[in-house]
Amino acid sequence: MRVCVTGGMGYVGSWMIPHLLAAGHKVTVYDLGWFGDGFLSKAGDNDNLKLIFGDIRDLPKLTNALQGIEAVIHLACVSNDHSCQLDEALSTSINYAAFEPMVVAAKKAKVKRFIYCSSSSVYGVSDAPDVFEDHPLVPLTFYNKYKGLCEPLLFKHQSDDFVCTIIRPATVCGYAPRMRFDLTVNIITAHAVLNNEITVFGGQQKRPNLHIKDMTECYKLLLVSPSEKIAGQIFNVGQQNMKVSEVADLAKRVVEEEFGKNVGIETTASTDTRSYHINSDKIFHVLGFAPKFTVEDAIRDICVKFAQGYWKDALTNPLYTNVLQLVKQGFSITDSLASYRKDRYA
Repeated sequence: MRVCVTGGMGYVGSWMIPHLLAAGHKVTVYDLGWFGDGFLSKAGDNDNLKLIFGDIRDLPKLTNALQGIEAVIHLACVSNDHSCQLDEALSTSINYAAFEPMVVAAKKAKVKRFIYCSSSSVYGVSDAPDVFEDHPLVPLTFYNKYKGLCEPLLFKHQSDDFVCTIIRPATVCGYAPRMRFDLTVNIITAHAVLNNEITVFGGQQKRPNLHIKDMTECYKLLLVSPSEKIAGQIFNVGQQNMKVSEVADLAKRVVEEEFGKNVGIETTASTDTRSYHINSDKIFHVLGFAPKFTVEDAIRDICVKFAQGYWKDALTNPLYTNVLQLVKQGFSITDSLASYRKDRYA
């Protein structure tokens, strides 16, 4: 299939694109390149890979890139809560205002399938024991507000020849070529390895987690699933709902095993109320998709790379932290940056 992945040079894309190519797909990556090209240029000469540095708000350029494309996987956005709060106007223009024009352009270009990456954070805080896809959306931040608002805009254009599907993935974790250390599992592991200590802010907040390998397999499945099973459907995609304190305990154990060191855990208070958990039974019942990798697998994968000498500057290089990289590039700063530094592990 001829696939366009918007935002494909990011964390997920840097792992997924080579695997889409290995599965035989022809892939166009459309991305601004704020964080580099995700090491995709190192794939060498590959006639099935095309990199386009472009802005999804540049409709003429995007429309041209969509010609001949059969499926779109839409990842592009200002990613995560704190990055969105740096500049509300920027976040609105990219994460919301540009969305429906892009969908319309894709449909006019005769794209047959549009897969939208929303977020499990759209549910907000919930006391429900199981958060299914029909749970009310109660966004807490600009990021999950815009993720949720785009969903009905996509389904407005659902038709027999334009199959629209939404996934609400958990927080992704594990190794990728364009690494992120602003994600719960990844940053906790980095501190355990490099500082021999984990600071947990709060700790009772829940996070649904998903290994990046399973995230990739989910997208691969959605590209080839029968249209009648996915058209107009929303799927939660997650593997383990864990408290942040549980992630810290697990990282401590694994890092101590892998490196033979003692890792301490310090817990302090936090005003961060973001707590998410999801039930992902639907995608298993409809498509037979079940994640195969655990949070422990993700931690061990990261430990292997640290042992090989990767990311000695993981805690200081802005490249690995979305909001700090955006600040480095000159985006406006609000109080959210101070809040991020305070509650970064939560």
